[in-house]
Amino acid sequence: MTETIKEKEEKTLEEAFSELDVLAKKLEDRETSLEESFCLYKQGMELLKYCSGKLDTVEKKMLQMDEDGTLREF
Repeated sequence: MTETIKEKEEKTLEEAFSELDVLAKKLEDRETSLEESFCLYKQGMELLKYCSGKLDTVEKKMLQMDEDGTLREF
């Protein structure tokens, strides 16, 4: 279930959010052991960090540079 950073970089935001939903449902399941819950939590935090970075990248692309070198929103 562990993925490399390279594999995470190839995911779309939609795929990452979908995985977060699955992780959240597993964490809510009373049958999930405490040890597995910690692993799921760690995976979720890594996915959240990935999503945050991806969103930051998109936000930066949304800025457009004017002729005088100043940035403005696209």
